[in-house]
Amino acid sequence: MRLQNILQNLPEVKGPKEKKLSFNKKLKWTVTILIIFFILANIPLYGLAEAALRQFEYLAVIMGTEFGSIISLGIGPIVMASIILQLLVGSNIINIDTSTEEGKKYFQGIQKLMVLFFIIFEAMVYVLMKGIQAHPGYTSIVIFQLILGGLAILFMDEVIQKYGFGSGVSLFIAAGVSWRLFVGVFGVLTETGLGWPIGPGDPIGKVWIVIKSLIEQNPQGALAALAVLVATVIVFLMVVFAQSLKVEIPLSFSRLKGYGMKWPLKFFYASVIPVILTSALEANIQLFGGLLQGWLGRPTLLGNFVDGRAICAADGCGLAYWLSPFDLLGNVIRGSLQTIFIPRAITHILFYMIVAAVFSVFWVKTSGMDSRSQAEKIMNSGLQIPGFRKDERVLESVLSRYIMPLTVMGGLAIGLLAAGANLFGALTGGTSILLAVMILYQLYEEIAKQHAMDMHPALKKIIGG
Repeated sequence: MRLQNILQNLPEVKGPKEKKLSFNKKLKWTVTILIIFFILANIPLYGLAEAALRQFEYLAVIMGTEFGSIISLGIGPIVMASIILQLLVGSNIINIDTSTEEGKKYFQGIQKLMVLFFIIFEAMVYVLMKGIQAHPGYTSIVIFQLILGGLAILFMDEVIQKYGFGSGVSLFIAAGVSWRLFVGVFGVLTETGLGWPIGPGDPIGKVWIVIKSLIEQNPQGALAALAVLVATVIVFLMVVFAQSLKVEIPLSFSRLKGYGMKWPLKFFYASVIPVILTSALEANIQLFGGLLQGWLGRPTLLGNFVDGRAICAADGCGLAYWLSPFDLLGNVIRGSLQTIFIPRAITHILFYMIVAAVFSVFWVKTSGMDSRSQAEKIMNSGLQIPGFRKDERVLESVLSRYIMPLTVMGGLAIGLLAAGANLFGALTGGTSILLAVMILYQLYEEIAKQHAMDMHPALKKIIGG
């Protein structure tokens, strides 16, 4: 009972009074939160001496953050809580029936409680292990700011879920990837000033690197930069194509003879969530492995790091080296391919495929996407499968033939696609590109659906609004 009382009194964003928010209101809240996110990402921590976490800058995009800012924790606490709770529920260590409304609320309450714990825990770990180093006497102040930033991300995520499009976690990842992608292609502003072609510094954007390399008759440099651009485009096209794959189950209205619709089950049935969780897990292994090495002064089982990059040396390799992404294609082009890169690529691919498949199954079971929940939703919409008896159990058995196979195969496929994109060396990382494209694609679908229902209110009854 004590736990129930705690869960019922956790701070939360109050939901809207309206049953369905209009398109304009959702758009307004989404844009507002996005602007606030970028503002917070540019507010440095007061009392910060040094942000050693800047060496992990390539992980920032997955964590939805800007290291050294007030939101340095990013989505890390939210994702870590989700990973651990799904593993506990999926393995029946914690028994929560998420198919009921009460079970869902209990699950969400436990998850929020864990997020609050991880916000405090990670803020202390970052500062006390000197990943984010505070000036003498400012340690508690920096920790307090990190906690405030973590709470801001948590409640902004809730605002997006209740008042906007999609979720804050997805939106922050997509925003970070899109900005870094633009900089990676056309960027000219460096930490020391303007780069080529505007200033004297080295070019930042791959487009400028290709042009300058050709002018200076450096074909290898031009080819390496061009390969990154081509790999990015290929990953983009592959993700768009994969998003269109789906199985459509024909349904008919029980009360309207002759009218029907198709219930789509996407190949990536669990959406981007498995890749977000998998990449976040891998990012946290690297992050805490690097912090632990810096704290102990020696490599650990988690990894051996130099400037935030996992390496394999005489004093050890570590888990992070075998799991982390690297530019396999770039090494081939530069002629620096090593024999050890092949097994490393294999372990990276297997890790992403297996873990993404596991998270897909857990996510479907805990988020109301399983065959029983979908059958109940279809029945409540007044639909049935033509030629089958109108019975929820019959509908559930038919859906079971598709949902779990799609969940596993989709998880394996999206893991393979993410890992392959990483090894191709796409801009901002292959996983980041995949996440951004899938998130933006789903955001577009949700916006289009909302806009269509606002323009044609009658569609609400058909779509289920």
